[in-house]
Amino acid sequence: MMPTTLSLPSGLHAQLFNHLFPGDGLEAAGILLCSRVPGPRQRFLARELLPVPYEACGRRTATRLTWPGEYIEQAIERAQGDELALFLVHSHPSGYPNFSPLDDDSDAQIMPSIFEAYGARHGTAVMLPDGRMLARLYSTEGAAVPIDMVSVASDDLHFWWQDIIDTPCSRPVAFTSAMTRELSRLTACVVGASGTGSIVAEQVCRLGFGRVILIDHDHVEEKNLNRILNTVRSDAVEKRLKVEVLAQRANQYRDSSYIKAVGANLLTREAILAAAEADILFSCVDTHRGRSVADRLATAFLLPLFDVGVAIPTREATGGRAIAEVIGRIDYVQPGKSTLFDRGVYTAASLQAEALAESDPVAHREQVDAGYIDGIPEQAPAVISLNMRAASACVMEFIARAYPFRHESNAGYARTQFMLAEGLEEHVAESEFPSRMMPDLANGAKEPLLGLPILKATKRGA
Repeated sequence: MMPTTLSLPSGLHAQLFNHLFPGDGLEAAGILLCSRVPGPRQRFLARELLPVPYEACGRRTATRLTWPGEYIEQAIERAQGDELALFLVHSHPSGYPNFSPLDDDSDAQIMPSIFEAYGARHGTAVMLPDGRMLARLYSTEGAAVPIDMVSVASDDLHFWWQDIIDTPCSRPVAFTSAMTRELSRLTACVVGASGTGSIVAEQVCRLGFGRVILIDHDHVEEKNLNRILNTVRSDAVEKRLKVEVLAQRANQYRDSSYIKAVGANLLTREAILAAAEADILFSCVDTHRGRSVADRLATAFLLPLFDVGVAIPTREATGGRAIAEVIGRIDYVQPGKSTLFDRGVYTAASLQAEALAESDPVAHREQVDAGYIDGIPEQAPAVISLNMRAASACVMEFIARAYPFRHESNAGYARTQFMLAEGLEEHVAESEFPSRMMPDLANGAKEPLLGLPILKATKRGA
């Protein structure tokens, strides 16, 4: 079963922590307003914090807290327009890693009045002094169900599991079977199933992700058999969808199917809503528009984004052109921090130029195929070794964030770029990139999806 999760952007988590632990050792409270992800999986995305002022609380001690209902009324008023869920959060300064009997009694009094005023699924949560959180969800009948995991994507990826929250040092060590066991509880989405995408997909499948979502609308062609893993000539002859081929082969690794193959363009409702069910997003696309959509996905659905790209620029040389450099780039994007757009991976001008090229599909396909080696048109570039290097670095970046093993802080590795001709590897810190206000942060499935009119729901929901 896919876990029920509550996700917070790192900035909001820090804001909540600073309010709940002001340094006086007393409990404090706030209310998270959360959007929901539609579909079979329950994901709640924290969009806004309504802090309860300390002076408004009738009683604050190290183990008890009372506060006026007017703040719940304010939260309901803000939430109703977008049908947001409320999570009432308070601190446990003592570090008690569970809901206390006092919490149970308080919820039994408060939750029915919330449901009476605003009929939606709501919950409560507790934050511990080290920032860990646990949460539970209430039904309208008053039954409480634990939220399986609370997650925060910051310089490190934090996954706080309800069933092991009482063990502070419960994070698995990188590259161990304990890491594999935790990955079996997570869902990865890989967008793009070609050169780098098929290799990323192979890794996340072999690493043991419990569920893998593959998104790509293209079919296998003979000219790309030299760089798409798990494809054979018959796949090209039959023009099979890349995602279906990869899913069929990878599903044979295990006793039961675990891959969802989405044979659709990323800029469709089907693809967006499928990706929204994931915990991690890997972008392995070869277009600027694809990266812009991945950017929006990460922002709206609070998905940590790992984007990989390769390039082989050339130079003029005697007798023709020669390789100037062999480049691989991996960007890690935290929801709410600098985006791929902020980092110049794509621009408004590049999106416009690409849109014009797409008006001529043949020319655009040739442009994409020639994109590996600048200045040398090549229909079947022999780049699988480069793709493997870059794809491996992309997945390793995820492992370094989820199961930190670097001697330095992950904050210094927002971008990694290697140049094989010069034998260099460079790293850029998150602080070196500009960032903007993001009004779409944690908007979830608010219409139109991703703020794009083209994705607006029709009467048929298509």
